Amino acid sequence: MPLSDEEQLLLFQQKLLAEEEMAKKKERLLSQFLKDKLAKEEHNSALNLYKINTQWRTVLREVKTRELHKDIEILSQTFERVVDCKDSVIKSLATDLSEAEEQYAHALRSHLHSIDQLLALQRSRLNLLEESYNMELEALTKEFETERKTIIDQHEKEIHYLQDVFMAMEQNYIDSEYESKLEFQSMWDDLKNKNLEEKHFLRLHLENTVEDLWRRFQDALKNYTDATEDQKIAFETLKVKDERSSKEIEAQMKKIQKLQDSIIILRGKIMVHSHENEDRNQYIRKDKELVLAQLRKLKAQRSHAREISQENLVKLTLESNATLKALRKIVDKGEKILKLAEICRKFETEEEKVLPFYSSVLTPKEQAEIEEIYREELTEELSKVIVNYTGMENFWKRYNKVKLEQLSLQQRRAQLLEINGKLREMLKQYLDGISVSDEVLSQLNPLFIVNHRSNLPQPLSTPTTQPGDKQPPTTYNIIEAAHVISHIL
Repeated sequence: MPLSDEEQLLLFQQKLLAEEEMAKKKERLLSQFLKDKLAKEEHNSALNLYKINTQWRTVLREVKTRELHKDIEILSQTFERVVDCKDSVIKSLATDLSEAEEQYAHALRSHLHSIDQLLALQRSRLNLLEESYNMELEALTKEFETERKTIIDQHEKEIHYLQDVFMAMEQNYIDSEYESKLEFQSMWDDLKNKNLEEKHFLRLHLENTVEDLWRRFQDALKNYTDATEDQKIAFETLKVKDERSSKEIEAQMKKIQKLQDSIIILRGKIMVHSHENEDRNQYIRKDKELVLAQLRKLKAQRSHAREISQENLVKLTLESNATLKALRKIVDKGEKILKLAEICRKFETEEEKVLPFYSSVLTPKEQAEIEEIYREELTEELSKVIVNYTGMENFWKRYNKVKLEQLSLQQRRAQLLEINGKLREMLKQYLDGISVSDEVLSQLNPLFIVNHRSNLPQPLSTPTTQPGDKQPPTTYNIIEAAHVISHIL
């Protein structure tokens, strides 16, 4: 039976799904296999690496032991050489110490003798000083007593004088106070009378003005009554108004009186305030003068401070330039030191590379004693300075080590030069003994005889030849030392 399209599609999808699941299973199996293989390889590689490391360590240990044996041999030889040098130094120091002890004993005896003489001299000098001190003490006590009496008498006189001055000042103060009170009372009465006169004058002036106004009013009223009788009603009304105005005038008069009183009071206040203001103005003027003087002083101080600050600025710039130059020199010096350190690093031995800093050769007890001595000698300032230079300790160790090696090498060189000189002298003596050189022939030696003749100067013989004859040439017979030695031995 033929399948439909949908069924074929479903079958095709199922096949695809089955293939995908198979492919996933294969991938899982393959990944698991690879993981197991990778773990096994890592385990094998770790095991092989461990074996290689163990074998390599054994080889390195053997090589290192050989190197250490060589270093130990070298160090033992150097140690023996150093010990020999130290022994010779100790012997020389022991002899120097014995000589120094003898010199010290002799110096001590002479020193004690001189001290005894000085003590005797000092005792006589002290006796003389004690006598002079007693005499001066008696003179000073007498002088002190006389001066004390004069000071006490003068003090009592001054006290009486001050009491009299105090009484006189109190009397003057009472008199001045009484006079000031009288002056104040008189000024107060004058001001009161003046105010009353002004008040009376103002009252009279106002009464005259009121009478004048009343007269004018009567004249106007008469003229008005004479001229017009028809305006009586208006007059009555004006009369009523006049009464009202009179009441207002009375009220104004009262107000004027009050104003006059207030004017008088204000004038008195003005006088008082004027006096106070004058005092204040004088005080303010004095303050102004003081402020101006202080301002001038402050200006002078400011100019002086400006000059000082300018000088300080110039000094600071100069010092900063000097410090910059000094710092540049220090930086150049540091760079030079680093370059020299790099160069010296190339010439270091293996021992110095492995152990650059030697350990202390002192015992713990000696180290503790040295630390106690340093603590006693150190001050706060010196300890602060030492703390700043603690980083240089390793440098000083290496420097001291190099210095010690340099001194030991110099001493060894001197010893070797001395040995070399002795060997040269011995070799020269030996060579002079087995050979005949021009230098040996040139020196006078009665034991050296060649052809039955010595090289000493011979006395002059009488000449047998005539003056015109030629002297025969001198002949020199030379025999090798090796030939002579072969016949002698």
